[in-house]
Parts: sequence; C-alpha cells; structure tokens
Amino acid sequence: MDSGPHQVSDVMTHAVVAVGRSAPFKDIVERMERWKVSALPVLEGDGRVIGVVSEADLLPKEEFRDSDPDRFAQLRRLSDLAKAGAMSAEALMSTPAVTVHGDATLAEAARIMALRHVKRLPVVNAEGVLEGVVSRGDLLKVFLRPDNDLADEIRRDIVDVLFPAPVEPVHIVVSDGVATLTGRVADGARIPLAARLVRGVEGVVDLDCRLTAADSEAG
Repeated sequence: MDSGPHQVSDVMTHAVVAVGRSAPFKDIVERMERWKVSALPVLEGDGRVIGVVSEADLLPKEEFRDSDPDRFAQLRRLSDLAKAGAMSAEALMSTPAVTVHGDATLAEAARIMALRHVKRLPVVNAEGVLEGVVSRGDLLKVFLRPDNDLADEIRRDIVDVLFPAPVEPVHIVVSDGVATLTGRVADGARIPLAARLVRGVEGVVDLDCRLTAADSEAG
C-alpha cells in the first residue's frame, strides 16, 4: 500500500455478492453460507443499493418459530415480528442502507461502523451504485504495512519537514508497528506536533518519542 491517507477504495473488496429485492429467504441464506458473509447489499436494476439484509434480519424467523409473544413483546418488537414472517429481501432488508463512498478515509469508515453498529459497509458512488464492500477486517489491512515503509513515511513526511536541520540526527526505528524516535532538535515546540502526526500515520501501532530539544537545554 502507498503512504496515506488511505481511502476506502484502497482496501475494499471489489467482487461483491448481492441480491435483488425479490430474492427469496432461502436464497439469501444460501448465498451467505456459500460466500461466508454476514450481510448482503440489496440492489435495484441499475445496481443502486436500496438496503442491506443481514443475519440479524433473518434470525427472527427462527426466534419466533415456536413462540407466542405477549402483547407487550409484540409492541416492543414489531419490526422483528414483521421480519419473522418476511419471505423476500425487500421485506427483510434494513433501509435506507448505511453506505460509504470510496474516497472516504479509513477513519471515517470506522466511525460509521462504530456509530451504526455494523460490521461491513457497501461502497457506493455518487449515484448510489454499488462499487464494493468494506469490512472491519479490510480497515485493519493498514497494520500489515512493513515497518520499513512506515519508517520511510515518517522520515519523508514528518521528520524531514518539521526538523530539516536537527542538532543531532533523528533516528527512526519501527518494530512491529511501534515507532521510536530519538535525537536532538533545535525547535522543541514542534516535538508534540511531530508525535501527533506520527501517531496518525496509518499502520503505526504506538509511538515512543524520545526527541529532546536543544533550546530547552540552553535555557
């Protein structure tokens, strides 16, 4: 992967399994099992995403198979009871679909997943047409970046920019995603900014900042 900031389009899965609004219940279950996915986008004829059907949408059919909920439970779970009797993707799906655009950052996608309590997001273009799917696992791919790539990015985009003439050379070591910076720099006021930027490099797990400031020693 190239240096960041990375976008959803960099990590998403392009080959997507989806269903149409008329897809029957059993076909949905079979596709989930065959492709080992927990949710499927529901598409209209032009490929536009109109909803998502997930395992959670399918489970009420099993949950309420032998039960006779009381009136309070019926009122509290009207949506689930309706899905228990649903037979097609259109009746089962959650709509509108929670989606993301390909040019969104990985952090933006992660926030959407966390706030909406979903494990995967359909990736759509400006017209809402499906382009791919991004999952929680896809967002973690940045942590597979090689340590030397991370060190090169930290050197090129942060250290050389903020400290072009250090008092002593700034050494950058990255091991298992943990970056360690050592050295003495002229402008100590920039050290907190450097630390914040390094922590923001996608793929960095943690930072041990040991930079010291020559100007503070002079005082």
